[in-house]
Amino acid sequence: MRYLHTMIRVSDPAKTIAFFELLGLTEVRRMENEKGRFTLIFLATPEDHAALGERRQAEVELTHNWDPEELSEGRNFGHLAYRVEDIYGLCQTLMDAGVTINRPPRDGHMAFVRTPDGISIELLQEGGPKPPAEPWASMPNTGHW
Repeated sequence: MRYLHTMIRVSDPAKTIAFFELLGLTEVRRMENEKGRFTLIFLATPEDHAALGERRQAEVELTHNWDPEELSEGRNFGHLAYRVEDIYGLCQTLMDAGVTINRPPRDGHMAFVRTPDGISIELLQEGGPKPPAEPWASMPNTGHW
């Protein structure tokens, strides 16, 4: 068995793609289904290499239903998790772009943020925790994740 992708429903594909681009993911393919009135957008990291035309090793599938629907917060989904090279640098990039850091990386190891549709994203520092540093060490939690 091999992991293929995780699907999340999104209300605004452009906003959600912009959020995932801040994390380093890019769109690798898109499928429009006029009869079903939905769009599937697949994102992956550069590290999840694939030969031309093949699926990536791990993808996030964004499902956008064209007809308006109210999406719940997504907390019952759980979260997506990514190992990152520099948790402090990435959290700063996200904050600079207006993303709330719900659980700051006070321990130099783990942070949580949310997509525009409320899907929780866990960020884990590669190679073990970094030494505690400000502003992260004293930053409080915001909301929940």
